[in-house]
Amino acid sequence: MKLLVTGGDGFIGSNFILNTLKNFPKFEIINLDAGFYGSNKLSLDQLSNYNNYEFVKGDINDSTIIDNLVSKCDTVINFAAESFVDRSIANAKPFLKSNIDGVFTLLESIKKHQKKFLQISTDEVFGSLEKESASEIFQYNPSSPYAATKACAEMLVNSYHITYDCNTVITRCTNNYGPRQFPEKLIPKTILLAKNNKKIPVYGTGKNLRDWLYVTDHCDAILSCLHHGKSGESYNISSGNEIDNLTIIKKILSIMGKSEDLIEFVDDRPGHDFRYSMNSNKLQNELGWKSKTNFESGIENTVNWYLNNSKWWENLSEGIFEHTPWKK
Repeated sequence: MKLLVTGGDGFIGSNFILNTLKNFPKFEIINLDAGFYGSNKLSLDQLSNYNNYEFVKGDINDSTIIDNLVSKCDTVINFAAESFVDRSIANAKPFLKSNIDGVFTLLESIKKHQKKFLQISTDEVFGSLEKESASEIFQYNPSSPYAATKACAEMLVNSYHITYDCNTVITRCTNNYGPRQFPEKLIPKTILLAKNNKKIPVYGTGKNLRDWLYVTDHCDAILSCLHHGKSGESYNISSGNEIDNLTIIKKILSIMGKSEDLIEFVDDRPGHDFRYSMNSNKLQNELGWKSKTNFESGIENTVNWYLNNSKWWENLSEGIFEHTPWKK
């Protein structure tokens, strides 16, 4: 099988490529990445001599590049996206360009060449939930510009399946964590600030809840959807690890032997969702997927990876001290 992976130098995309070639060494993968701030070429350095891996620098909005690459592959898996809520609050326009216009460009080529398409989405399309967990048919209720663009992308994908009979699958994941995540996100940011004995900003009370999914478990779920997912369907990917942000930070500080005095409570961000939650019963029952990594071992592995891979992140962490980018 030949895959076109868009956004493959990013956090989840790079882990997916590594995980896929490890488990399916006969697969061929083309990695298309624009090299924006969330990308890191070092993530896939080890693949530079692989005959079944190719890197192409390019934007998913470039229809010429997309059309050429889609024609050469069997399936397109779209990880490419602007994904940081704080940045979308400061300036939503890049999110519309990547997350909506880019998906449209991909779908037009998918339609033309009749290829399979997997859109990687997020639990944030369902907005904040008080008690229940969203199923695949739950109503969209996005709160941030980022979440709204991802919901729009899902609707575009669904429309191309219905109108043009495109072979499409949508996956939605909860909060990912693990190696190779850009340092502006909560867990790597906390690790790197603590390493440098810098104050760790906590929005509001720090009690916002997220379901934490280890990145390789997410990659395994995507592979299950690639092989066995039904066209036109969507699949929620969740782990059942609902933990509040403050507890996460305290756990990291404990692993690193750092004082909780580093914690600094700051003003909450606008429209901050209190809780995201999805059930993945459909994925588990129909495709047989189940998360394998418990949070205790996953977070220790993550901390150790960052502490042992300074070459990967040292040139990316310049902006992690800025916690309210929308106020610039």
